[in-house]
Amino acid sequence: MRRPRSPGRPGARGFRRSGQAAIDEASVEADPSVEADPSVEADPSVEADPSVEATVDPSADSRTSLSPREVAGRAGVSVPTLRRWVRAGLIPQYDGDWTRAAAAHARVVGRLRTRGHSLDAIREAQRTGRLAFGYIEDLLPSDPGRYTLAHAARETGLEPALVERIYTTMGFSAAGLERLTEDDVSFLRHAAAVLAAGFPLVAFLQLVRVYGHSLAQIADAEVRLFHLYVHEPLMRDGIPGLEMAEEMEELARTLLPLSSPFMDHAHQRFLAHFVEQDVVGHMEADLDAETLDLGRVRVAILFADLAGYTRLTEELGDETAVETVERFIGAVEHTLPDDARVIKSLGDEVMVVGSDAGALTEWAVGFQTLLEGERPLPRIGIHYGETLYRDGDYYGREVNRAARVVARASGGEVVVTRSVVDAAGAVLRYDPLGEVRLKGFSAPTELLLARRR
Repeated sequence: MRRPRSPGRPGARGFRRSGQAAIDEASVEADPSVEADPSVEADPSVEADPSVEATVDPSADSRTSLSPREVAGRAGVSVPTLRRWVRAGLIPQYDGDWTRAAAAHARVVGRLRTRGHSLDAIREAQRTGRLAFGYIEDLLPSDPGRYTLAHAARETGLEPALVERIYTTMGFSAAGLERLTEDDVSFLRHAAAVLAAGFPLVAFLQLVRVYGHSLAQIADAEVRLFHLYVHEPLMRDGIPGLEMAEEMEELARTLLPLSSPFMDHAHQRFLAHFVEQDVVGHMEADLDAETLDLGRVRVAILFADLAGYTRLTEELGDETAVETVERFIGAVEHTLPDDARVIKSLGDEVMVVGSDAGALTEWAVGFQTLLEGERPLPRIGIHYGETLYRDGDYYGREVNRAARVVARASGGEVVVTRSVVDAAGAVLRYDPLGEVRLKGFSAPTELLLARRR
């Protein structure tokens, strides 16, 4: 149970005093011959004893407090070491009862000790609020896991090797396969059901990899943005560590339940959009009457970047340059035709793929017109060809060719290959630039400059 927030900073100091009093009267006593003076460093070899394991109690998820042995096991230390941390004031949330918040903080201290940080350094970080972020772990699932890989395989009917492959493809560490949680096993049951329904394994693994990569990026952004715009300002304001932890926990408790509805809503909207685009794309592919190998698609590939971006960085500084790139990529995303989407961006370069070469080229010419007078101007290269679709991305020689084409454009120009002209029709005007040898290609490639008629 979370301790009620104390009003004002004096209350936080009172919390610290009451916590120390509770420590002194705690019912869990240590052997005096084992305990050390709080000012003396504990032996790191004792704190990181790999033989100390958590006691996994099936009822732990429903209890509001944990036993010292459970907490010590989760922190990777011995119970006497855990008591030393308490006596040294390293676990300020402990007030005689090992709540999940206190246990989460003990895990943070354990990780810091494993990395070689001294008790004094950790105590100072605690005082200044640098460790307040760890308290949010109290709001997240903390099931230590009670299933082995073999158990999960029996539960789901999947081969152990396939379980490991699914788990690691998602982006999880193979080291966690001997401590799987109920949620992990539930996830694997869903995977088994999808495969049993007939969904090809090769496609399923690609989908799992895309899910894992995307959700890892989302989680990373959530943590970093919370740290930059909530945690850092509180530290600069000099808010005491405990009061800061309470404020952050309260805000996180409000925000976390919003994540799933946001993602579910966006997923449904985007799913409906791409189903519609796929239906149209299949119809047009059937009209072409040309069969492609499994996993291959013919698309228009566009690369765009900002001409003179490096010079801009040197002249105006990193922050201004980054803001320019953000405006550029935002303008691309918000104006693209319905059948096109941004696949990825790296620095000032963005890759876009669309099924309609004519619509994408017409957009590119209009985009350059829209940005006339801006500095630096983007340069755009477009190619149309057969690609390998894998894990939500596009690969192959034709993608590499498109990346080389953009290097032949100047700021404000849209340079295309002959295959784009053939697929796009006579909507625009195309001025021949001649045949050039692109890096990595032995045969020359004909390039043209796309303009409005």
